[in-house]
Amino acid sequence: MASIARIESDIAMHERILETLETAQAALELLAGTDDPELAAEAVESVERLENDLQIMETATYFKGSYDRSNAILSLSSGAGGTDAQDWTEMLMRMYTRYGERQGYEIAVTDYMPGEEAGIKGCTLVLSGRYAYGLLKHEKGVHRLVRISPFDANKRRHTSFAAVDVIPEIPETDADVEIPETELRVDVYHASGHGGQNVQKVATAVRVTHIPTGLSASCQNERSQLQNKRMAMAVLKSRLLAYQEQQRDAKISEVRGGFKSAEWGNEIRSYVLQPYKLVKDHRTGLERGNVDAVLDGDLQDFILASVRHDTEERRSSNS
Repeated sequence: MASIARIESDIAMHERILETLETAQAALELLAGTDDPELAAEAVESVERLENDLQIMETATYFKGSYDRSNAILSLSSGAGGTDAQDWTEMLMRMYTRYGERQGYEIAVTDYMPGEEAGIKGCTLVLSGRYAYGLLKHEKGVHRLVRISPFDANKRRHTSFAAVDVIPEIPETDADVEIPETELRVDVYHASGHGGQNVQKVATAVRVTHIPTGLSASCQNERSQLQNKRMAMAVLKSRLLAYQEQQRDAKISEVRGGFKSAEWGNEIRSYVLQPYKLVKDHRTGLERGNVDAVLDGDLQDFILASVRHDTEERRSSNS
């Protein structure tokens, strides 16, 4: 059934691309004989949508990993930089949320830890949709922000760091991770999110810890302990599977890659707001000057460049 669903999704995208192409062609033909701003805007939108879909179809040919079609579990944590780093982590959370919305993904916040003064110490997002893990897996690493700190009374320039970790969500039918109850510790606590009658009144949030490895997962966005535990277990199983593959498989980079602390020298991408505006990916060399658009979720160029760069590196190493 999963294979059928993937094939149907491929066919649907192909049909959507043909439909978008026809719309763009019709709009461009009509524009040849008139000056209609609304029609021009429709033509530009159709061409941009067509370009985006074609890029995804092309990139899909690079996806050879076992879990590239899976949903993505994306964890953010603040690094060096104090309050600025926590604010930066929240900015990244918004950036990936906006990117997911642009892709049409379903987005669930399963864990959220606010900072003391501003921002967040960390969070976990589950992005569900077509090739979510295949597209986002190269976002794993340290992200650096350079700006005039809004928390510095002297308006000095600060550098902040945040770490991004990405693992695939393993479907229950595929997960071969069996966890005995004796190896689990389940803690319940008050949720720390916004709103909701149960927040700070009923201990509905759940943290599940795998005692032998120390791996844990939390969930607090559902209304009941049972629902939160189910989601936390799903995330924990995905993390445990990645951990097991790391232990037994030298090719762990296909699933996780190595861990780097969120500090100087480890960044994969820099977002500079002062003294100039520039986003630069240090792996691919890709640069963009419209930092505001990138922070609003316009990440596709960086993500597709990372996918292609990784593919080329693999081909070079194999040859």
